[in-house]
Amino acid sequence: MSMAAHADGHSRPMTGEEKRVIFASSLGTVFEWYDFYLYGWTAAQIGAAFYSAFDANTQFIFALLTFSAGFLVRPFGALVFGRLGDLVGRKYTFLVTITIMGLSTFLVGLTPSYKTLQDSIGMGWLAPAILIGLRLLQGLALGGEYGGAATYVAEHAPPGRRGFYTSWIQTTATIGLFMSLLVVAIVRNSMAPADFASATWGGWRIPYLLSIILLGISIWIRLQLSESPAFQKMKSEGTLSKAPLSEAFGKWSNAKIAILALLGLTAGQAVIWYGGQFYARIFMVNTLKVDANSADTALIIALLIATGGFVFFGWLSDRIGRKPIILAGCLLGAVSYQYVFHQITHYANPALEAALNSAPVTVTADPTDCNVLFDPVGGKVFKSSCDIARQTLIGASVNYSLIDAPKGTVAKVKVGAKEFDSFNGEALDAKAFADQRAAFIKSVTDSVKEAGYPAAADPAKINMPMLIVMLVYLAILVTMVYGPVAAALVELFPTRIRYSAMSLPYHIGNGWFGGLLPPIVVTLVAATGDIYAGLWYPIGVALMTFVVGLIFIPETKDRDIYSND
Repeated sequence: MSMAAHADGHSRPMTGEEKRVIFASSLGTVFEWYDFYLYGWTAAQIGAAFYSAFDANTQFIFALLTFSAGFLVRPFGALVFGRLGDLVGRKYTFLVTITIMGLSTFLVGLTPSYKTLQDSIGMGWLAPAILIGLRLLQGLALGGEYGGAATYVAEHAPPGRRGFYTSWIQTTATIGLFMSLLVVAIVRNSMAPADFASATWGGWRIPYLLSIILLGISIWIRLQLSESPAFQKMKSEGTLSKAPLSEAFGKWSNAKIAILALLGLTAGQAVIWYGGQFYARIFMVNTLKVDANSADTALIIALLIATGGFVFFGWLSDRIGRKPIILAGCLLGAVSYQYVFHQITHYANPALEAALNSAPVTVTADPTDCNVLFDPVGGKVFKSSCDIARQTLIGASVNYSLIDAPKGTVAKVKVGAKEFDSFNGEALDAKAFADQRAAFIKSVTDSVKEAGYPAAADPAKINMPMLIVMLVYLAILVTMVYGPVAAALVELFPTRIRYSAMSLPYHIGNGWFGGLLPPIVVTLVAATGDIYAGLWYPIGVALMTFVVGLIFIPETKDRDIYSND
C-alpha cells in the first residue's frame, strides 16, 4: 500500500456510494440487533407465557436460558453463512440472514402460550419448543449477519479509514438495543400493566409483530446494494476459495490467528459489552429492584450520550491503532467494574446498600445439601433445604454468608436475631412443596424487610444524574472495545476467507463469552451469596484478553488487506 493511498484515505471526504454502503449495511444490522435484543427486555413476559407450568423464579431462569440459546448457536451461523459469503458473495448472504431473523422474530409474536396450547390441544410443551426453535434461528441468522456487514463495509473503505468506516457498523448493536428498549417502554406505558404482561395475547407481543415492517424496509434497502468490489474481482479472476472453512480453520497458520483473535480481542470485548449494557439493566431491575421505567430511562439517556464513542474510537484507531484502544477498554473494565456496580447500588437503591452493610444474613447448612443453583439443560427443580434457602435470599437481593453444619442438618436462615428453618422438599408432592415454599419465602421476606431490606428501590431516593454518569462510563468502555474491533478482525485475514475467518472468533466471543454472561453471573451470585460476585466473570475474561492481546495480537491499522490475496 502506497503512502499516497494512505494519505488520500485520511483526507478525502466520503463519497456518495460509500455513504450508501455504510447506511444500508448499518441500518439492516440495526434491525437485526433490534430483533435479537427485544427478547431480553421481555424475558419476564416470555417466561410467564411459555413456561407457566413452573414457578416465577424458574420461569425467569428458563427465559434466560432460552435467550442464551440464541447466543450458543451464533458460531454455527458464522460457519454456515461465513462459508456462503466467501463462496457466493457478501450481499446475497446477508439478505438471507436478515430475512431469517425478521421472520423468526415476527413469529415469536404469533406463537401461542403454554396455557393456550395446553387447554386447546393438550400439548403445552409445544409452545416453549417453538420458542426455542425460533430463538435458535435468530442466533444462526445473527451469526451470519455481522461478519457480512463488517466485511462488506471494510472492503469498500479507502486505506487508512477502515476503523472509521466500520465503526458505523459497531454502533448498530447499541442502536438496536436502544430501539428495542424504547419500543418496549412506549408499548408498556401505553396500556395497563396487566394488559402488557398478559401471557396469552399481551401487549409485549406488539414489538415482535412490528418487526415485519422493519424486515420489509431492510430487505428493500439492501436490494439496492451491489456486491463488494473485492469479491467481484476475485470472482472474475477465478481466485475464490473453493473450501473457505477448511482454508480458514484447517490450516494452522490461519486457525492460530482465529484463536488469538478470540482470546486476545473478542472475548474481552464481549464481556465488557454485555456487562456494561445488557447486564447493567438486569442488575438494576432484578437485583436492585429499580422499577423498569426508571432503569430504562437512565439506560436510554446513557446510550444516547455514549453512542458517538463508537465512531470516535473507530476514527482514533485509524491514527493510533486498534490494539491500544481495545486493550485499554478491557483493562479499565477489569479494574473498575466492582467499584462502578457498587456505586450503581449506592445511587439506585441506597436503602439496600445500607441493609447489606448493617444487617448480615447467614445460612447454616450441611455443605452436601448445597448444590450449584444452575441447570443448563432446564427442567430441574431444586428441593434441598439449603438450595431453597439460598434461592429465597437471592430472590430478595440479600447477601448472605454460608456456615457449615453437621451432616443431615436442615438449613437455617438467620436475619438479625430471627432464625427460620428451611425444609427438605424431596419427599413432598408438588402442592405440598409449593405451599411450604410459599410460607417459607413469606417468613424470610417479612424478616429481611424488618431488617431494612427494601422490597423495591424508592424512586424518590434514586440519584438519577449520578446513576446516569455511572451508566455512561460503562457505555464508553463499550465503545472503546467495540468501535475498532471490526477493522481489527477484517485486517487479520485475507479476502478469500475473510467472511468465514473473522465471523467465527467474533461470534464465539460474543455468543458464548458474552451471551452466557447473565446466567453465569446469576450462578456465581447464588453460589457465593454476594450480589457482586458475578462481576468476577467479566473481570477475569477482560484481564485474559488484555494479557493475550498485549503479547500476541499485532497492530493492523496500516496493513494492506489485499496483500495476501
